[in-house]
Amino acid sequence: MARAKPPSKFASGTGRGTGPIPNRLTLGIDEAGRGPAIGPMVMAAVALDSRSAAILTRAGLSDSKTYGAGDDAHAIRCELDQMIRARAKFVIAVEVEHTEIDERVQRGELNVLERELAIKMIERAYTELGVLELQLDKIIADGKRMFAPLCQRFERFESHDRAEEKHAAVAAASVVAKVIRDQRFLAIKQQYEEELGPIGGGGYANAATRKWVRAYVEKYGRLPAEARLSWPYPFVIDLIGDVQLKGPQVELFASGVLPTDRVLPGDDILPS
Repeated sequence: MARAKPPSKFASGTGRGTGPIPNRLTLGIDEAGRGPAIGPMVMAAVALDSRSAAILTRAGLSDSKTYGAGDDAHAIRCELDQMIRARAKFVIAVEVEHTEIDERVQRGELNVLERELAIKMIERAYTELGVLELQLDKIIADGKRMFAPLCQRFERFESHDRAEEKHAAVAAASVVAKVIRDQRFLAIKQQYEEELGPIGGGGYANAATRKWVRAYVEKYGRLPAEARLSWPYPFVIDLIGDVQLKGPQVELFASGVLPTDRVLPGDDILPS
């Protein structure tokens, strides 16, 4: 199976000196599905030692987005997911349902939610790795500003933008999270496919997803049960017409029914 070329920025297993680098253990944290309009978000944490990171990198491990979309990309990620789970010292994933995402977006706490989940995963990693008498040398999360507060809570914690492009453990977490997110979304697609056709666009706020949601609304007069109610105005305008919305517009969609004559003042604000 063809795979993406391993990124040279990942640890290769050798240092600048003549001998191999120490076999250090890194916990990487990343998410998949923060932005879609349909389905859950998944956060994952993966602990890899330097040797396993090098082996997985040579096998094609990279940021999950580099493999693209479609069945072939999903197959590559699934194969890598199995390799990651076989070599990782610790793997955990948490699925966040769309209802909780809506609730947190309404309160302006989506970043807070991700930090809370990261704390739980890190504490779980410390517990399980401690039983194995293993110690984390680094904890790296993708999202510099979002996770920066955790630097005060955990030793050896780092937060970086695009960390999944530079650190194998974070790339591994991105793959694990993406595989679960894709499997959950596939189940949603299969539930409706015979009746309404496939959900295009991966469930993200794009034209293909709008087309499918519009077909659902025309048939049932309400939004799909799996839809996030905290969509940004540029997405829902195609569904409800020129209605001025607060963002996030949880109040407008609280009943799951699309109104035709209600106007709410406010700015067009994307969820943070």
